[in-house]
Amino acid sequence: MTVTIGRRELLVALGGAAVAWPLAARAQQPAMPAIGFLNAQTPGDYSDLVAAFHHGLNEGGFVEGRNVAIEYRWAERQTERLPALTADLIYRRVSVIVATGGATVAAIATTGTIPIPIVASFGGDARLR
Repeated sequence: MTVTIGRRELLVALGGAAVAWPLAARAQQPAMPAIGFLNAQTPGDYSDLVAAFHHGLNEGGFVEGRNVAIEYRWAERQTERLPALTADLIYRRVSVIVATGGATVAAIATTGTIPIPIVASFGGDARLR
């Protein structure tokens, strides 16, 4: 059996393939990497820290929402919540956890042998001295 296709049908098929190809290619690209940000306090307590964190990321070429996602977890001064918040970040498959202050100990204890890098930040605000 011979199938003949006209010029119009061929152009329609090629046009459809040209439109579908970028969609398929986009679907195959890996998900945006995510950073887990873990803190025992409230967002309001550390707004300067978060601004500095964003500034540092931007200097390194990372822009939230463009080429990196940031998953924030705040314990709201309830340190007993830190293990569950860390577990949630692990569940969400973040690439790295940035833990500040007391949250670092909880992050290390909760991750155990799971190979997720933890970046720890210790220190105080010089303006408070």
